[in-house]
Amino acid sequence: MEKFVERLKELRKEKGLSQDQLSKATGLSQSAIACWETGQRIPNAQAVIILARYFEVSTDYLLGEKDY
Repeated sequence: MEKFVERLKELRKEKGLSQDQLSKATGLSQSAIACWETGQRIPNAQAVIILARYFEVSTDYLLGEKDY
């Protein structure tokens, strides 16, 4: 999950979003986003799909399975 943590933070910062703004844009809770970004929790499949669609990347990229 280390790659997921890195990529989530990177994608969020590239868009210039706070965790709260990302939460409001995706409908995911800010506390969950914070836990994912620190590696304290693992997102469920639905959350990964929501984030990948929002950032317009593949779920494989977001999870660190592919580098494109």
